[in-house]
Amino acid sequence: MPSRGFEVSEFERRVQQVQARMRASDIDVLWLTTEADIRYLSGFMTQFWQSPTRPWHLLLPASGQAVAVIPSIGLACMQRTWISDIRCWSSPQPHDDGVSLLIETLTELTGGSGTIGLPMAGETQLRYPLNDFERVRRSLPSPRLVDATATLRDVRQIKSAAEIEKLRHVCALVSRGFSRLPELVHPGMNEIDVFRAFRIECLQQGADDVPYLVGAARQAGYGDIISPPGDHLLGAGDVLILDTGCTFDGYHADFDRNFAIGRVDPASAAAHQRTWDATEAGLATIAAGQATCASVYAAMQAVLSSTEQDKSDAGVGRLGHGLGIQLTETPSITPFDDTPLLPGMVMTLEPGYSYGDGRIMVHEENLVITDSGYELLSVRAPRDIPIIDWSTD
Repeated sequence: MPSRGFEVSEFERRVQQVQARMRASDIDVLWLTTEADIRYLSGFMTQFWQSPTRPWHLLLPASGQAVAVIPSIGLACMQRTWISDIRCWSSPQPHDDGVSLLIETLTELTGGSGTIGLPMAGETQLRYPLNDFERVRRSLPSPRLVDATATLRDVRQIKSAAEIEKLRHVCALVSRGFSRLPELVHPGMNEIDVFRAFRIECLQQGADDVPYLVGAARQAGYGDIISPPGDHLLGAGDVLILDTGCTFDGYHADFDRNFAIGRVDPASAAAHQRTWDATEAGLATIAAGQATCASVYAAMQAVLSSTEQDKSDAGVGRLGHGLGIQLTETPSITPFDDTPLLPGMVMTLEPGYSYGDGRIMVHEENLVITDSGYELLSVRAPRDIPIIDWSTD
């Protein structure tokens, strides 16, 4: 099992790479407010992010050490990271919830007239009350706010050996959990029962948490892949999908598996083979070298849409994505994303196929891009959909 946390040298490397990009873009201070970004540069990890009550800030100058500006309730946790400059206030404070302290620190780090970068583009967010953000912006002397999305994104996309080790571990334990699923499912169970049993199995296999688990079971195929399980009673002829995002030490596995209950109808059997073949085409494109997100999409799309009647994306909008600290990260496997797939990127391939009357089949694998092609992190699913015995004797 991989060790938890990272060596200080890992964070130093990340910061140095980000700061080099900041200097190239004339950004004096990078202002981060989200859990993933702050954790990536600091190691600050807590489930307290689930509370929307308090804001958190990590400020990284173009040279020198990062500064945490955080509520005092997080002081002890932040002190266990490598961050040494930690500035706190007692929160919540409705009239000044750290705003004055944040303005003071930003002014100090920018020298009063520098450029402040914030992630602003797609798949980013400002986890900070807009009213307080406006107060900070108006109070800064000569503020210049610019989009710093690529500054951090381009570093985060390339995983270190230590990150890949954690991702390899969590994908392996989820694969073991899926291999046990046929033993966990039996007549009389509804969707909620199945999903609860699988969640427990993943925890027993060593997952820290199962924050994402969605799917469905429906007769001759499902039509939705993001809803929570319901009280549908499983029966012979159902097609079952579970899509999970288990974590280990803050890093996600994200893949699904499909099963047929008792028997499988021909259309669903063929759809499963089609998505498996599409994944194979995507993997072959990566193995050939110099792949981009768009070229991998095109290879999978060609398999999914081999006839005019076929529909390819099952309404998902993309056929895979990056993976790491977050369940989904950039880049996206789409026809318009020309991001090259470089060694160290961890990706999902997730072809979706529409068939029949509103039915879909989605298949997903996790992999890391290597110098020689790729390494599968999830244990490859079989081409034929597994059939779970449903005898009631």
